[in-house]
Amino acid sequence: MQTLLASLRITAATMLVCVVGYVAIIRGTAQLLVPESANGSLLTDAAGTTVGSRLIAQSFERPSYFWPRPSACGYNAAGAAGSNKSPTSDDLTQRASTTVGRFGASADRPLPADLAAASGGGLDPHITLEAVRYQVTRVAAARTVSEKSVNDIIDRLAFSPGGPFTPDRLINVLELNLALDAELPSNSIDYRTPSAASAQ
Repeated sequence: MQTLLASLRITAATMLVCVVGYVAIIRGTAQLLVPESANGSLLTDAAGTTVGSRLIAQSFERPSYFWPRPSACGYNAAGAAGSNKSPTSDDLTQRASTTVGRFGASADRPLPADLAAASGGGLDPHITLEAVRYQVTRVAAARTVSEKSVNDIIDRLAFSPGGPFTPDRLINVLELNLALDAELPSNSIDYRTPSAASAQ
């Protein structure tokens, strides 16, 4: 009996230190130093409504928005994954053909690689500056604004993740679309919360 009680005391003390104490320290430190990241890097619209996370891609379909990379998991954060299909897969070929057609790509105007291929997890929220520029004409026309006004927003939001060591710049698609709605409003607001995207 004494051995059982001692074991229970050790178990309780271990759980108290390693589960409750450790989690409390990590959570408290994160809230103190990086509260935005600790709370999911959530983004809100002009009304203050949470519309997603800057860390997770969402599906956009209307022409007045910039479109993200394809997703093998349907932008479902609960099931992030790549397709693992070989380059000779008929399904992969069909998806690529559909994507190329959706963007109106041609031999004279080839589609940037990141708009044709899904990321490993299917949730990459960024696309390259080249992929963004590729869509400017469509977005500007759909919003009936000048391409320059759209490009000005792009230039402001583009960033190099590695600073001077990575000259190629990226854009967060959700942040860009939120900026468009704030500065160049459209009648077709269509950003989605992660739960709505997951339900598709």
